[in-house]
Amino acid sequence: MKRVALSTLSLALLAAAGTAHAQSSVTLYGVIDESIQWAHNTQDANGANKNLVALFGGNISGNRFGLKGTEDLGGGLKAIFQLENGFDINSGKLGQGGLMFGRQAFVGLTHEQYGTVTLGRQYDPLVDMVQPLTGDNYFGSTFATPGDVDNNDNSSRTNSGIKYVSPVLQGFQFEGMYALGGVAGSTGSGQSWGAAATYGIGSFNVAAGYFRMDNASSLASRTTTTDGVTSVGWAGSATSGAMFDSQINSAYASAKSVGTAAIAAQYVAGPFTFGARYSNVQVRPDGFSTFDSTQRYNVAAGFFGYQLNPALLLGLGYTWTHGAGDSSNTYNQVSIGADYNLSKRTDLYGVAAWQHANGQQPGEPAGTAAGASIGSYGYNSASSSQTLVSLGIRHKF
Repeated sequence: MKRVALSTLSLALLAAAGTAHAQSSVTLYGVIDESIQWAHNTQDANGANKNLVALFGGNISGNRFGLKGTEDLGGGLKAIFQLENGFDINSGKLGQGGLMFGRQAFVGLTHEQYGTVTLGRQYDPLVDMVQPLTGDNYFGSTFATPGDVDNNDNSSRTNSGIKYVSPVLQGFQFEGMYALGGVAGSTGSGQSWGAAATYGIGSFNVAAGYFRMDNASSLASRTTTTDGVTSVGWAGSATSGAMFDSQINSAYASAKSVGTAAIAAQYVAGPFTFGARYSNVQVRPDGFSTFDSTQRYNVAAGFFGYQLNPALLLGLGYTWTHGAGDSSNTYNQVSIGADYNLSKRTDLYGVAAWQHANGQQPGEPAGTAAGASIGSYGYNSASSSQTLVSLGIRHKF
């Protein structure tokens, strides 16, 4: 009898565990992306142009591992969370400035009829809705905007964000976000806000939106001292991270605000994918900035993808970036890519780009020629042109 009672109890516990498992789940996932990279016309420590050969991780997909989960609360309502870490595969260091979960960290509620609300460190609405329709979504940083001035390559993420995403309503979906600066007596200091919408019908998709991020309101918050050198830049207390990673826009790291309006469209016809996008970026100064006039960037880009066979995707992209206001410059960038699937989880890829710059170098005296810097890599060149080639492998789990 005792043995039977224990067996009955064990079955009851297993049934309860099975019910709990059906109502909630936690998933471990990740991406490991590594490549051999060659860059022509890259400045060395003395400012001279050299060839660079190195291992580089995160060409098509940023390296990451994470946890995400759901709990069914009943009535169509679920609790959700996601914690996502970024890392450097070649050094083992944490990415995103050394943050434990620097890519994403949020919790929220989702309902199949009313949409999703999440709170924490998240992507902004343009990254969520506009970026997936661009060449960067397929071939990564080599197809990104020079200097990533419009955050097309996800250089910036947003802290303390409150985000709402609607359900899909007859092909239409919208999203809004507000991130609180959290500064006593100065509610707007370092805040971020924006909205975007997307619409898809058949093989055609279009998305558009606007996102603004503000720097801290005080000089003290923007000032840092390193090795005895004091500089004014994007404050660590701002809700959105900086996007000033190369000579194309590093002169504007002390900006008061960055506002980006973007639109993208994509059409799929059999094995062919056509995409086009446009963005306008306004980098505005205030009395604490180290530049005086608003710098504007207009970005126009297109890409073409061809699925040669079920395993091989080929791509071609062109990006035109024009800066005006504080400095006048133009960057023309041509990108190519090939991605071959060995399995559903592992692929081999090759990507390359060539860029030519002309006009004035930002932050330098008038007459200083602009230097090239491909995509969001941050490889500065003392020349007006630069070439970059990467051969890599990516594994998803």
